[in-house]
Amino acid sequence: MSLKNIMQEYQIKRGYTKQLTESMIQGLRDQFGAEPAVSEDGHYTITYGALLRLEVWSGSGGKTLVVDTEANKSADDETIIDTNRRFRNYLQQVTGYTAKERAKKAQQALKGKE
Repeated sequence: MSLKNIMQEYQIKRGYTKQLTESMIQGLRDQFGAEPAVSEDGHYTITYGALLRLEVWSGSGGKTLVVDTEANKSADDETIIDTNRRFRNYLQQVTGYTAKERAKKAQQALKGKE
């Protein structure tokens, strides 16, 4: 069983930042049907499908969503596809951006760092 850790930070659309904590929790419930475990430092964690760990928290003063995942690479294709779909839907629900918009934002962020 191989594991892969990935941490990403996603910008939040204007208007979505006000209720970010509630949105993070509700999104986990809506998209994964899971009640997240809460840590003292405001991190919310679930396990679902091909994700051994999905941990989310608010970054940059509540203006970004930070996501840390630990994937189970031995999961079957159907489980991986379902998990990825739910994860994309979760990101859209919380950030307000579609996958295409998130990719564009990430490219812009990289250009700004050069």
